[in-house]
Amino acid sequence: MNATQIILLIASYFGLLIVISYFTGKNDSNDTFFKGNKQSPWYIVAFGMIGASLSGVTFISVPGMIGGQEFAYMQGVFGFFVGYLVIAFILLPLYYKLNVTSIYEYLNQRFGIVSYKTGAFFFLLSRVTGASFRLFLVALAMQYIIFEEMGVPFWATVVISILLIWIYTYRGGIKTIVWTDTLQTLAMLTAVGVAIYLINQKFDWSFVEFLNSPEFASKSKIFYFDDPYAKTYFWKYFIGGIFIAIAMTGLDQDMMQKNLTCKNQKDAQKNMLTMSTLLVIVNFVFLSLGALLFIYADKFGLQIPVVDGRNRTDLLFPEIAMNQNLGTALSVTFIIGLIAAAYSSADSALTSLTTSFSIDFLNIHEKPFEQQKPLRKKVHIGVSILLVLVVILFNMLEGNVVGNLFKFATFTYGPLLGLFAFGILTKFQIKDKLTWIVALLSICISFGITILPESIIGAYKFHWEILPLNGLITFIGLLLIRKKGDLVVNQPN
Repeated sequence: MNATQIILLIASYFGLLIVISYFTGKNDSNDTFFKGNKQSPWYIVAFGMIGASLSGVTFISVPGMIGGQEFAYMQGVFGFFVGYLVIAFILLPLYYKLNVTSIYEYLNQRFGIVSYKTGAFFFLLSRVTGASFRLFLVALAMQYIIFEEMGVPFWATVVISILLIWIYTYRGGIKTIVWTDTLQTLAMLTAVGVAIYLINQKFDWSFVEFLNSPEFASKSKIFYFDDPYAKTYFWKYFIGGIFIAIAMTGLDQDMMQKNLTCKNQKDAQKNMLTMSTLLVIVNFVFLSLGALLFIYADKFGLQIPVVDGRNRTDLLFPEIAMNQNLGTALSVTFIIGLIAAAYSSADSALTSLTTSFSIDFLNIHEKPFEQQKPLRKKVHIGVSILLVLVVILFNMLEGNVVGNLFKFATFTYGPLLGLFAFGILTKFQIKDKLTWIVALLSICISFGITILPESIIGAYKFHWEILPLNGLITFIGLLLIRKKGDLVVNQPN
């Protein structure tokens, strides 16, 4: 495909998103933008959340994991499943009982205003950094594949991308996102399915024959129990996966806002249980594609792409899809899948950040009615500009700095985990004004633990287990600032 064809393809895709936004955003009230009028069909939310959970990084990176750890990632996926059960049967009933718009309103009712603002602030920090990082990576891929040879500067690629997202979300908000996520999930899964089909054709295999082949068996080890020091050790992945799901879905306004658009708690639980089951299957398919890509590379002597002197296994999928003459269908679906993967994360982040800032910091519901909608629209524009600036900043920084910024931002889910766990599992009140200090110290201590020298921790490699450790440190800190003998009379859960 040439650059002109790709541009037309992107334009057509965004045209379809704008058509969806036209029908879903006819009523651009704040209730529509923030809650989708609580009319979303649960099965639509469930399917769309698969794409939102995968994101652009997963779309190109999970298949590339095969090169270093085979199917070890599935250990974490099994942990996700357990975490989603906790969300379905503990967190969702809590949110629906309190009838919250922002899930961090729970912290205000349970502890006080400082805890509330602390939780909301750490969500904003996490989501701005995380969404910008994911958009940055996919924008780099788009720049490499398309726009570089056209002479389009990177900043223009970013501005146009976020402008397009703003156009199709500024009226319908979360109501639009629920439906565009469905399209984007379909685009991603279609790209994966077409890739598996066409590469299997090269080997004259059916999908079942591929799964039964010796080549697949050599790249599909799932369980690792032998080395507790390794990142792939089962209990690290599995337990970490449980808390990753709870924190980054159940305690994340971006993900839970979609659940809260369902008609009632029962529908939201159906959505979560369906999504969790489908996500196990979808991740297995993604990893199967990864195995197939590496088998293809071995068979035809294809070298792993090298960037800055390092092998980049996450670029193997783009390399084979765009440069191996496997058919126009693969190139077309890959480009659409890549776009969908990028923007399924960025558009919902834009909406949830607008919601959180409007509710949690501007107290928009307390403003005069005639000021509420104009204020929300101004916040939406402001968040869009912020995402543009952060993505451009990432491009100006050295790669390791960007990676460390993203890594540090993921630690901010630890205090959220500790705050919610303390609120749900205990009846203690705390000295609310000290909450932000506990949260900040927890992040710094956890981050410091991960960078300890080998002379102290030996060959141990930290992985997802740092999240529950971070949450535990926060929990202990909250115990230390509890009010002695002062229990909650009417706990909101």
